[in-house]
Amino acid sequence: MMDAQAPITQDVLTIPRKAAEGLPNLVGMTRDGMRDALIAAGTPEKQAKMRVGQIWQWVYHWGVRDFAKMTNLAKDYRAMLADNFVVALPEVVTRQVSGDGTRKYLVRIAGGHEVEVVYIPETDRGTLCISSQVGCTLTCSFCHTGTQKLVRNLTAAEIIGQVLVARDDLGEWPVQGTPKDEVRLLSNIVLMGMGEPLYNFENVRDAMKIAMDPDGIQLSRRRITLSTSGVVPEIARTAQEIGCQLAISFHATTDEVRDKLVPINKRWPLADLLDALRTYPKVSNSERITFEYVMLDGVNDSDADAHRLIKLIDGIPAKINLIPFNEWPGAPYKRSSNNRIRAFADIIYKAGYASPIRTPRGEDIMAACGQLKSATERARKSKAQIAQEAGL
Repeated sequence: MMDAQAPITQDVLTIPRKAAEGLPNLVGMTRDGMRDALIAAGTPEKQAKMRVGQIWQWVYHWGVRDFAKMTNLAKDYRAMLADNFVVALPEVVTRQVSGDGTRKYLVRIAGGHEVEVVYIPETDRGTLCISSQVGCTLTCSFCHTGTQKLVRNLTAAEIIGQVLVARDDLGEWPVQGTPKDEVRLLSNIVLMGMGEPLYNFENVRDAMKIAMDPDGIQLSRRRITLSTSGVVPEIARTAQEIGCQLAISFHATTDEVRDKLVPINKRWPLADLLDALRTYPKVSNSERITFEYVMLDGVNDSDADAHRLIKLIDGIPAKINLIPFNEWPGAPYKRSSNNRIRAFADIIYKAGYASPIRTPRGEDIMAACGQLKSATERARKSKAQIAQEAGL
């Protein structure tokens, strides 16, 4: 646990990021999409592929937003780009820094909606937790984000834009003429923020393809983890079209309990989900699947649950990520005791599975797992309402 007296800082970034009305945003376009857009704006077809490569590197490798600074393009071509396109990111409304170094950004997107993004620094990596939807449609009863109604999917530009915003704040864009810095402050992406990524598949796929592109941000697919509550039909597509690491919001070992914790289980129960997961590592060439398991006092944390979990995942290359419940105002659950969590982890470990207990990060700024929820979209539900919807 972090020091309760650790300072919290908060500031407002005033960097102008709003796109000019009506102009297409080059951020978020696939390479093919950008090529088509440039040709439509007057770029000769024979030059289009080369121009895409040049612009791509300026935007995603160097972090340049101003066409005038894209100096390997002719001045008249830069002027044409400025007349027809923008390079725009989500607008940063607030930036909070936890006592443990975790950073939480509230960013505003088109329509005035807001989503939250969290950067978690660790000794060997820096992980950015990004959102894929405004709100969430899944209503998982233990999740603060799940108490917020779904507003809309994020576009590919709004998803990859979160990565660019964080790199801006971290000062991680390379500087021309200086030695390459091999240490990555933002080395990993997890799609574990607001929303269910597989209910926004195409935009998530396109954004992650941009993140993995070798001429830009250059993140390996093994450095990207997509977390889903179990949208079974899209799991195979994820393996084939993205190929990133997969994490499953599992959280229960019986359909009866999972129906309450993760209501999507009523549509795709455990047997269907596990069948889909058994094929994922082979198709995607992933090392193993992460099973996320939030520890809820007296709900899913018994020794019997641990033994059932071992039987359920038999035959699946897996890691069990045990998550102490991050409490939030009105939550109908309590965190399992440390002794109970350790006993549960020990059973999993003795069965041959890695069972790390996640250290809560950013709790003092409500940035921990399951706590993300933008203030402007907040659905103000009482503890009794949340419990009633969960069937408790």
